[in-house]
Amino acid sequence: MNFKTIAIIIISVLVTIILMNNTEEIDFWIFGDTRMPKLAVFGAIFGLGLLFGFLAGRPSRRIPPESLKNSVVNPDYDEDYNNTQEDQLSDEDRDYIR
Repeated sequence: MNFKTIAIIIISVLVTIILMNNTEEIDFWIFGDTRMPKLAVFGAIFGLGLLFGFLAGRPSRRIPPESLKNSVVNPDYDEDYNNTQEDQLSDEDRDYIR
């Protein structure tokens, strides 16, 4: 098993132990006093943490800046670029490139 699987198992066991040992009712304020079990409060907070962690950990869908660098200037399709570049090269440089 890899580290991620072991960590998920350990966290699941710890959360289960904590939730099962906190089943008594408490006064909880949700825009007014409410009596509810600690189990529901802890479970909801844990679930929200999982949801926000999943959303924050997703890879972005933006195009990375590194991939844009190659597409900005493409000398193969820009004749003016090729002409100015060859004008600046010496004969030795042109021979080396070819």
